[in-house]
Amino acid sequence: MAQTKIGVIGGSGLYEIEGLQDAVWVKVETPWGAPSDEVLTGRLDGVEMVFLPRHGRGHVHSPTEVPYRANIDALKRLGVTDVVSVSACGSFREEMAPGDFVIVDQFIDRTFAREKSFFGTGCVAHVSVAHPTCPRLGDACETAAREAGINVHRGGTYLAMEGPQFSTLAESRMYREAWGADVIGMTNMPEAKLAREAELCYASVAMVTDYDSWHPHHGEVDISDIIAILMGNADKGRAMVSRLPALLGADRAPCPHGCDRALDHAILTAPERRDPDLVAKLDAVAGRVL
Repeated sequence: MAQTKIGVIGGSGLYEIEGLQDAVWVKVETPWGAPSDEVLTGRLDGVEMVFLPRHGRGHVHSPTEVPYRANIDALKRLGVTDVVSVSACGSFREEMAPGDFVIVDQFIDRTFAREKSFFGTGCVAHVSVAHPTCPRLGDACETAAREAGINVHRGGTYLAMEGPQFSTLAESRMYREAWGADVIGMTNMPEAKLAREAELCYASVAMVTDYDSWHPHHGEVDISDIIAILMGNADKGRAMVSRLPALLGADRAPCPHGCDRALDHAILTAPERRDPDLVAKLDAVAGRVL
C-alpha cells in the first residue's frame, strides 16, 4: 500500500499552512521551468504534506503567468498523491454567498493564453477529463470544511476565464444564465487538466469572495470588498486543510476512480517515433507508463 502525500495549491489569500512539523521550504527544479515559488514540505498528523503558493509568496504571478506545468510537475516529482486546489472565486448563484466554499466538480475552460498539456509533437496523449475532479478527494474536502464550520456546497461548475480583468456584465449574465456556470475564477485551468495528465487525484475548493457583476444588488466586483472576504476565507481554508490528513490517513489505496491510472491507454505515439527529449521531460509526470 502506498503512502499518502497531500499537495495543497494555495490561491489568493492562502500563502502558507500553519502547524506543519519539520516544515522547510525547498527549491524544486523541473523540465518545465521554475514553479511559482519554493515548496513548503512537512508533516501533519503523521501524513506528509506539500504546500505550493500558486501566485508565489507576495502574489507575484498573474493568473495567465502562473507556471502551471512546472507546479504540477514539482508536486509529482516530490511524490504527491493527492492535490487539493484552493482558490478564490466569484459566484453566479445567490445561495453560494461570499464566505461560502464550493467543492467544484466540473469546469468550462475559457482560457486561451496558457500551455495546457505536458504532451505534444513527438509524444501525443489524450486523457479523459469528463470528470475532472476526484470524488474521493472531494468527499474529504467537504467533510473537512463541514467539521471546520464552513458553509460548503458540494458540486458546481467553475468557469475558468483568462483574466486578469473581471467579467463584463454581459459576460457574467451569459456564463450564469446561458451556460449554467456556478462560480468563476482564473486559475483552475489548465491546472486540473495537467493534474489528470500527471495521474494525480485533484480536488478544487472554490472560496467565494463576491457575486461577480450579475447581481442586481451588489453591482460590479469591488477589489477592496474582495480583499476583506479573502482574509476570512484564508483562515477557513487553513482550518479545512488542517483536517485533511486525519480524514485521508497515511496509508493510501489506489484511487477507486482511476485518477492515478489516467495514462493507461492515453499515449498514442509509437515508441519508436517518440521524441527522446520530450520523453525525458516527462520522467516525473508519465514515468509510470514511459
